[in-house]
Amino acid sequence: MGIRRSVKPRRPTRVPGPLLALGVVGVLVFALPFLGLLFRVPWSRLGSIATSAVVVDALWLSLLSSVAAAVISALLGVPLAWILARTDFPGRSFVRAIVTLPMVLPPVVGGAALLFAFGRNGTFGGPLADATSFVLPFSIWGVILANVFVAMPFLIVTVEGAFRNLDPRFEEAASTYGARPLDVFRRVTLPMIRPSLLAGIVLAWARALGEFGATITFAGNLPERTQTLPLAVFVELQRDRDSAVAISLILVVVSLVVLVALRDRWWQR
Repeated sequence: MGIRRSVKPRRPTRVPGPLLALGVVGVLVFALPFLGLLFRVPWSRLGSIATSAVVVDALWLSLLSSVAAAVISALLGVPLAWILARTDFPGRSFVRAIVTLPMVLPPVVGGAALLFAFGRNGTFGGPLADATSFVLPFSIWGVILANVFVAMPFLIVTVEGAFRNLDPRFEEAASTYGARPLDVFRRVTLPMIRPSLLAGIVLAWARALGEFGATITFAGNLPERTQTLPLAVFVELQRDRDSAVAISLILVVVSLVVLVALRDRWWQR
């Protein structure tokens, strides 16, 4: 007969009073602005505003550009995060500072940097346009580039931390059985950091969805071409506050639904 061990149920953690009070205040910092937004929603006009051509076009452009930015960030950011976490080369600290700089840089400054680099008369954009007639600013590609620029650092930071904390013995065991480095990366490393990878992709997507400063500076604010939902909110704030509130609510709901759904499915595993 096996010995059955009784497992004591975990008792609820008692939260000290000061920590509870500060935690409640912290929640209110985030909750009160959204409550203020809900109190100002023009519920009687919400349906007509949400189905208007301006909102539908801006929503589609926001979803398209943010998803594309998240995919590109994953394709480029995951290898870069692995290199930063697993290799040692001269200037690694400088490279890490450069790729994470957009996290703390004002988005308008980032947009200006993109414009000076990839604009029609920019350092690299000018020769590109002369050779191919391809112009990034004031196009959907400009929106995607601006989103990648500001969103990819969030994925890199998240995934690099996962790479650093991963137990290398599993990868070493796969290598001893003859697996090639790329196969080890695809079949062992990536599956083991899957929760962090998904979290990084979601963070990059959410950052791209809400991007404003770099987009308006580099790609402009052209309806049906470069006007995303945050830019539509900015325009409507100057002419119709009710529409601005309604569009803001749509943006909040879309972001909240996706983040909550992904958290319940992946982040708690």
